Amino acid sequence: MKAPYLLHHLLARAEATNPDKEAVVDRGRRFAFEALGGAARAYAEALTARGVGRRDRIAIYLEKSYEEVVAIFGISMADAVIVPCNALLKAAQVGHILADCQVKLIITNRARFDALREAGGSLPDALLVEDMPTSGGGEFAPPEACIGEDLAAILYTSGSTGRPKGVMLSHRNLLAGSRIVSSYLELHREDRILSILPFSFDYGLNQLISVVDRSATIVLLTFHFGDQIVKAMAAERITGLAGVPTIWAVLTSAAPSLVRTSLPALRYLTNSGGAVPTETVKQIREVLPHVQLFLMYGLTEAFRSTYLPPSEVDRRPTSMGKAIPETEIFLVDSATGKRRAPGGQGILVHRGPTVSLGYWNRPDATAEALRPNPLLGQHEGADTVCYSGDLVRMDEEGFFYFVGRNDAMIKSAGFRISPSEVEEVLMASGQLAQAAVIGLFDALMGERVHAVVVPETGTSADRDGLMARCVRDLPSHMLPRDIEFVSELPRSPNGKVDYKRLKAERSESTA
Repeated sequence: MKAPYLLHHLLARAEATNPDKEAVVDRGRRFAFEALGGAARAYAEALTARGVGRRDRIAIYLEKSYEEVVAIFGISMADAVIVPCNALLKAAQVGHILADCQVKLIITNRARFDALREAGGSLPDALLVEDMPTSGGGEFAPPEACIGEDLAAILYTSGSTGRPKGVMLSHRNLLAGSRIVSSYLELHREDRILSILPFSFDYGLNQLISVVDRSATIVLLTFHFGDQIVKAMAAERITGLAGVPTIWAVLTSAAPSLVRTSLPALRYLTNSGGAVPTETVKQIREVLPHVQLFLMYGLTEAFRSTYLPPSEVDRRPTSMGKAIPETEIFLVDSATGKRRAPGGQGILVHRGPTVSLGYWNRPDATAEALRPNPLLGQHEGADTVCYSGDLVRMDEEGFFYFVGRNDAMIKSAGFRISPSEVEEVLMASGQLAQAAVIGLFDALMGERVHAVVVPETGTSADRDGLMARCVRDLPSHMLPRDIEFVSELPRSPNGKVDYKRLKAERSESTA
């Protein structure tokens, strides 16, 4: 069999070598790789019958399900471009995506398509999953006009300004991300991965691709309570789980069954999408001492950049780690553009096979994020790197530490303040489940530090006590002017804390 270079080649290989192996578990429904391959071919055949071809953008607007998995590989088989829309998005947000990348057809269900029509606006043709088989397949042969450098998927991500932008990923980008993460997580055929992140999120999509790459099993879960995650891990003998910081906050503070449930099969947890507070890391290590914890950092524009091996978590729990395999990660000074030496801080720059193709139909934004490698001369050949926009510090041993978004730093009385540093002190109190720190307008200082916190379940968080801890552990210019208690923090569709909304709501209330 030829070496895979397109996304659906991974499925073809798994189907050929492990046809009867369980591939997808979805709410009690179980599908082998042979069934998944057949269903994907049926979707691809239906798409080509509708005139879909190379480079056409095909949106998916479904809840996390087997049908969504089938659609992803079916679109690839049709040589088209996958545009996954988060199931939590409303009609106006989906409409923006459909219009922005000129989607030719949308794969959805009848209820969701009716809701889109009721909202008004122009809609593309639809392929409804109710009309499609969940297995079978026929003898459809993928056209395979594409090569690895061709566009495979567009993932929409929110930036610091404007409406969400579509990040363009090639087939080689997707296969490289799978290969790299699978290598350091040591994924293998017997792994059973619990999928709770949306496939519209780069890491959620990577989980799926990695499972197919290694002929493993993916178990799909949509949850409302932390105990549902615990129950699924136990019932399905889950070996790996990926999450974002809010997931770990839920599991450690609002999932009482975690401490009394045996999870002998679970061998690793991974985090991305933001730093996990040290106190949360400590709680995870205490409850699941046998489990390897991989702390990771990445951005959709370059997928994954760094990871901290489990052996380093206890020594440096706040570190982002070092570069993932096959990449070079370095820091540059935002003013001079020159490389920063160990011990300094600067903008993180990513070089390697996962650097994306840029933003769909946004050449200016692409030119800002993707630039020529500043470390190479013109005589050394062309090389494009990704500027993350994140301010990062590197210690003398080469380990990286997140400081803050270059455009999200709080500027108060002439000082640049990292929100994460204040959050770390607040979380160390043990009284909080979550903390988010933002800068609010102040006529005297420019911005004032404002903390929004969620008390730990069953505790009586004390504002004076929290402030006393801040006075003890932070310099005066970093002290919150106020600590605001809320029942929950707003989240983006990918589950991350929505800092923009936090700041906007409080700015409006003081305007």
